[in-house]
Amino acid sequence: PGGAKRLLVSQLFQPFNLQAGDEAGWEGRAGEPACRSQKLMLQGGLVYPSGPGCYYYLPPAVRAMEKLVKVVDGEMQAVGGQKLNMPSLSSAELWRASGRWDGMGPELFRLADRHGKAYCLAPTHEEAVTELVAAQSNLSYKQLPLRLYQVTRKFRDEPKPRFGLLRSREFYMKDMYTFDASEEAARQTYDLVCNAYRSLFDRLGLPFIKVQAATGSIGGTVSHEFQLPADVGEDRLLLCPDGHFAANMEMLNGERTSCPTCGEKLTQTKGIEVGHTFYLGTKYSSISNAVFYSPRNKPQLAEMGCYGLGITRILAASIEVLSTEDSIRWPSLIAPYQFCFIPPKRGSKEEEEGVTLLERVYDSLAEALPHLAGDSVLDDRTQLTIGKRLKDANKLGYPYVVIAGKRVCEDPPVFEVWNQNAGEVLFLTKEGVIELLSKVQVP
Repeated sequence: PGGAKRLLVSQLFQPFNLQAGDEAGWEGRAGEPACRSQKLMLQGGLVYPSGPGCYYYLPPAVRAMEKLVKVVDGEMQAVGGQKLNMPSLSSAELWRASGRWDGMGPELFRLADRHGKAYCLAPTHEEAVTELVAAQSNLSYKQLPLRLYQVTRKFRDEPKPRFGLLRSREFYMKDMYTFDASEEAARQTYDLVCNAYRSLFDRLGLPFIKVQAATGSIGGTVSHEFQLPADVGEDRLLLCPDGHFAANMEMLNGERTSCPTCGEKLTQTKGIEVGHTFYLGTKYSSISNAVFYSPRNKPQLAEMGCYGLGITRILAASIEVLSTEDSIRWPSLIAPYQFCFIPPKRGSKEEEEGVTLLERVYDSLAEALPHLAGDSVLDDRTQLTIGKRLKDANKLGYPYVVIAGKRVCEDPPVFEVWNQNAGEVLFLTKEGVIELLSKVQVP
């Protein structure tokens, strides 16, 4: 009866090509450099290219992404975020009013409907959300702060999409927009959301740096980026070795060489931007007249902030910074599957006993820990040796691999358990396996 529910590797739609080397067509143009995360995601059957900067996200990548979104939801709701969803089609009138229809240049994907009305595919939603809040004509100060966020597909006509999901034309983003009654309250919200981002990256075990940044086409007066240091990063960062100062070089125009606090020489590193926060003031609320009524019943412009997290970029960037050249390593919280079970090879002397015992562990785990039930896969490709399947499992980055090897015929049976992130191998009974795996966290 448990058999129908088991996830079998042979049945998963994960067209992996783990024989490294075939890089043709990955960038769309031969000879273009591919980075580690892109190679690993293509080899591991996580993504498949459909055109320049556009990808199919295959089931394991979608599982990882859904887990990441759950973690993000938890952090956003902890700071009072309310989730909504805004249209991808945004009217040109809105963008013209803010000056960004022309200001964004060719990055905007533009189109017209059958009536000749102009739209863009939104890369970001400041105009749209401000319009929405402005339409609530009797918003009271008692309803503030308002913290609205979404996780949606965004579009940017990148001139040179590259590095897989690190710079694509279609991507998933979490964007939050906040409305406060005063500048002081808006700055408190800013600190609160920045701390939620810190908490998120800490939980994922990602080594981020928060740096001062330029406000760019979004605008506002204060801005920070959350960067993951990496050689393929396109941002150049200047850091104080003692941690007093960190900034994106584009903000400093290369003028500063020493720390403004301690005078130490700044060091340079490259980073991948995975989050960006902006204090906007009334830049957008003044255009749409997004007002609330004060305690004295006077209309006042809301003070705004906006906060982005690149969901698909975090997936790729975390693989980029945690993995080895030929093996994916996930932040353990968001690995697509936590456990891979490997039964004996067909025709081996352990086969008969080993298969039954391993399936029993698989089923017992699902019963004992129902919240982990969907997180196990059984590598039923028993025509392959255990060693070959273990190598594949290692490349795909399952945090735990449970093997029915030679010692499964002992009394009591002993299983080999690889804890990939700790780099250790344990020999455990069925009870030991379940106890070890019960400590695993999933969102």
